[in-house]
Amino acid sequence: MYRRRDSRQWDQLRPVKFTRHFTKNADGSVLVEFGDTRVFTTAKIEERVPAFLIGKGEGWITSEYSLLPGSTMVRSQREVTRGQPSGRTSEIQRLIGRCLRAVVDRRALGERTITIDCDVLQADGGTRVASINGGFLALYDALLKLRKSGVFDDLPLREHMGAVSVCQTNGQLLLDPNYNEDNQAEMDSNIVFTESGRILELQITAEDKSYDMAKLQDLVNLAEKGINEVIKLQYEALKQK
Repeated sequence: MYRRRDSRQWDQLRPVKFTRHFTKNADGSVLVEFGDTRVFTTAKIEERVPAFLIGKGEGWITSEYSLLPGSTMVRSQREVTRGQPSGRTSEIQRLIGRCLRAVVDRRALGERTITIDCDVLQADGGTRVASINGGFLALYDALLKLRKSGVFDDLPLREHMGAVSVCQTNGQLLLDPNYNEDNQAEMDSNIVFTESGRILELQITAEDKSYDMAKLQDLVNLAEKGINEVIKLQYEALKQK
């Protein structure tokens, strides 16, 4: 049995915390913490849509993601100074955006864009799934604001959703790995499910050697356990005034 440095069980999340209304100017803002990983997520509403959606009566959900310079052991250069986002950043932004779009009735949203900004304040593994989880709550609060203004009667959300990472280290599956565990993993995955257990994203990458398909159900079961725990914590955060 692989021993985790922080004494967690193999199927145990790090301490998870969601702090809503973290700042006042965004339409939704959430500080999400997964252990030592901290991501500041905001949602901002704009009364416009991209050119390809003009006149179609549908809204748009998009995302931007950034590792802030002091978030890692070695300073992360601001990508604006490079002139374009890295391939990793682009991939994460697309991941966040498409997962959130999948749970929103965009026609009920109307021709509006909600941008979810995810800024990593401190990185210790799992920044993309933390961004998805915090981004969902920021989006939820932005939709609440639109409902209060009379845009719609019911929130245009199809389902609640959550995300976790799972890795395999020394043959052992580990839920919610920190950086050290992820760095030595033989397999790394990022999994996003709806509350009813439907798949929004299933990313599995072999880092050292090919992954045994016979173990896939074990991985999915572990991810589902973690996601259910995350969703429960999201609901608890939504109950807080």
